[in-house]
Amino acid sequence: MSTRLLGMTSVLALCAALPALADPMFNRIATFATPDNMAEGEDRSRPTSAEIISATEDGMVLIYTDSPLGVIGLIDIADPRAPKPLGNIAVGGEPTTAKELAGKIFAGVNTSESFANPSGKLVTIDLASKAVEAECDLGGQPDSVAAAKDGSFLAIAIENERDEEVNDGAIPQMPAGYVVKLPIKDGVADCAALQKIEVTGLAEIAPEDPEPEFVDINAKGEIVVTLQENNHVVVIGADGAVTSHFSAGAIDLEGIDTKSDGKLDFSKKKEGVLREPDGVKWLTDDLFAVANEGDYKGGSRSWTVFDRTGTVVYESGATLEHAIAEIGHYPEGRSKSKGVELESVEAAVFDGTPLAFVASERASVIGVYDVTDPAAPVLKQLLPSGVSPEGMVAIPQRNLLASANEVDLVEDGGVRAHVMIYERAEGPAAYPMITSAGSADLIGWGALSGLAADPAEAGKLFAVSDSVYGAAPVIYSIDATQTPARITSSLLVTRGGDAAQKLDLEGIATDGEGGFWLASEGRSDKLVPHALLHVNAEGEIKEEIALPEALLDNEIRFGFEGVAVSGNTVWLAVQREWQDDPKGMVKLLAYDTEAKTWGAVHYPLDAPGEGAWMGLSEITLHGDWAYIVERDNQIGAAAVTKKLYRVKRTDMTPVELGGALPVVAKELVRDLMPDLAVLNGYTAEKVEGFAIDVGGTGWVVTDNDGVSDSSGETLFLSIGQMDAAAN
Repeated sequence: MSTRLLGMTSVLALCAALPALADPMFNRIATFATPDNMAEGEDRSRPTSAEIISATEDGMVLIYTDSPLGVIGLIDIADPRAPKPLGNIAVGGEPTTAKELAGKIFAGVNTSESFANPSGKLVTIDLASKAVEAECDLGGQPDSVAAAKDGSFLAIAIENERDEEVNDGAIPQMPAGYVVKLPIKDGVADCAALQKIEVTGLAEIAPEDPEPEFVDINAKGEIVVTLQENNHVVVIGADGAVTSHFSAGAIDLEGIDTKSDGKLDFSKKKEGVLREPDGVKWLTDDLFAVANEGDYKGGSRSWTVFDRTGTVVYESGATLEHAIAEIGHYPEGRSKSKGVELESVEAAVFDGTPLAFVASERASVIGVYDVTDPAAPVLKQLLPSGVSPEGMVAIPQRNLLASANEVDLVEDGGVRAHVMIYERAEGPAAYPMITSAGSADLIGWGALSGLAADPAEAGKLFAVSDSVYGAAPVIYSIDATQTPARITSSLLVTRGGDAAQKLDLEGIATDGEGGFWLASEGRSDKLVPHALLHVNAEGEIKEEIALPEALLDNEIRFGFEGVAVSGNTVWLAVQREWQDDPKGMVKLLAYDTEAKTWGAVHYPLDAPGEGAWMGLSEITLHGDWAYIVERDNQIGAAAVTKKLYRVKRTDMTPVELGGALPVVAKELVRDLMPDLAVLNGYTAEKVEGFAIDVGGTGWVVTDNDGVSDSSGETLFLSIGQMDAAAN
């Protein structure tokens, strides 16, 4: 069976699992930002993180590691819809993993002074008092920590990781790593009985320098450990002796994107790609799943089920990556290396159904699989996560799942690191809200930045992608009558028969003749011009409208963000003030296609909050009104303004450029902030597209930035009938 057919099998299962069936579904119910665990008066602008996450045995408290702050963070989830901060606990180093047993938290802590001289400890914390009670010297740098199901011992991967700046990151780089088995007696780590389990001499790659990455323990007390850089897996018996080991092997990948070139092209292949597994989890006492993130040589974009002898029971190949591309989360910028990078895996039985959860670090997605038959897992859902999920914990007794999302973009003015909580319950999946699943050919997409309605068919829309995919700008057709909405086809924008270059499409409008008007925002600092383009039904650019000197002499980086057509007039929304605009005023430009002349009116912006700017994202004409999307450039908790306004079209009488422009009056139609909270995540920054279909229904779409420094989530929303809006 081909990779694509395997992908279609998973896709069909996913589609079938969406709203039609009554199977319980996971939906996100809460989001917790890690800075909220800082004490009053602490500097919340410091980078923080949520990396590896676990839960107390009763499932009421989440425990995550925060290496930038050197702390363990605690979250009260007695009410999982309203998580409460329980504060941070300093551990005297960089925590890697923390597990709770009988009221004690056991945390691996890296205290290494250098890669060549690694060190670490196991810290014991009393959960009730939050006090550090004891420490064990582990003799090296710990990574993953696992607890036996009966609470009798811990397994710790002592990685002694390599320096990626030395020898191009290749191993061997001594000292070698190993595995620690540490008994727990009466709630106390028995440091004197620490067992050091050597795993040298086993791997085919750098056998003298094993680097254990992740460990898990089955009900028999057996430990499975991945040696990621060595591309090897080891099984250790209950007595602490190695019982089996094997190479994780390599696979051939077909139907993948292998170039980070601004195109979504899933027609390439790679042969002999090393798996290099990271996360590992026992599915049964004899089978375990690994997430093949890859490292310096490999990364197969897949996850695999092995038995203890190394026999491959299931291999996902590129199927999960394909499903991720269909919901707009494919990280094109990682195509050259490891694509979606599946990093961690979790497993648990929910109401009698064994489930596996596979997290993609680069796509910020969690795949949910039914593994009733481990040889044929069924993809049931794709869950939206925060930026770069690093760890997950399932809490089946409460029907909960939590993810730890490590990336904190505070230094770039972006979203903070988050913990996200999901609940499994009856009802449809809330995400994805738009997908290309079900198409005959794989349609990858993302960064939807403009929206237009078909003039004849209700629920049919068109969207464009922005400069993230500047090497292959695309017009997408959308069937919004389905749930989720379906991208049914894609049309490449071309110039002279080739994909049009140096475009930053931010607006689209139909021309009434099967073609489109497109607005390219432009980036003058990157030699991408501001542009108004007319394309035919085949996507060929037939006309490029030159801007007059009166505009070009005053342009700035931030250009056109929307386009709309009324008769012979094409309207363009300019995102921000240009050099000749009064502060707080932006232009609505008008181009007369017959007279070939330009005019404009001024639109008054809301006042931005401190440190923010305000701008326009879209213009849509419907009935007697022009609808304008206005937003600030803030994200998450900092976001304030995401609004839909309207202006009377009779007031939009453009005058010649170069003089004073008339100022239109605006009327608030809808505050979009509540709409953006529908998925219980953090508030998206970019409400980029708005359209009203021929039936009068308003549609809103957000731009996911092509998953670059973004969670990749795209919200595609109906906001109801617009004919009576704001009246």
